[in-house]
Amino acid sequence: MKSILTTLAALALSVTLSFGAELLNIDRAAGHALDAYNPVAFLTDKAAVKGDFKVTVAHQGATYFFASKKNRDAFQANPERYVPAFGGYCAVGAALGVLLPVDISTWQIVDGRLVLNYSADVQKMFNKDPQGTLKKAHAAWPKLVAVHSK
Repeated sequence: MKSILTTLAALALSVTLSFGAELLNIDRAAGHALDAYNPVAFLTDKAAVKGDFKVTVAHQGATYFFASKKNRDAFQANPERYVPAFGGYCAVGAALGVLLPVDISTWQIVDGRLVLNYSADVQKMFNKDPQGTLKKAHAAWPKLVAVHSK
């Protein structure tokens, strides 16, 4: 467990964009959010579904992909419901005060929000105390945004 924390703390980020008061974990070259997975499907279909490259929305400088126009329209009506917590960065990393990329397979819905983590092992750490981890991550997030928006 300690080695995982050490590894996480030492991991350097190569993909960070900041927009106003928000940080987004996106593919810097292409601008894709969530590795082109459909953000609505996580909540409505309870599945990680790849989006269609013909059905997209630009939101806060990132491109989101959708499996259908219905999903795209749902996102456009209420994007904050569907964008991932902590800008798509690892929830455990945010709780530790660091920005970490994520493995899309670690997705889960917690309190109605898409939450991602760095790896399956890190997700296990998260699942030991999800509410405590989220509380720490929410407390640390404003500082991460401030530091990485400069």
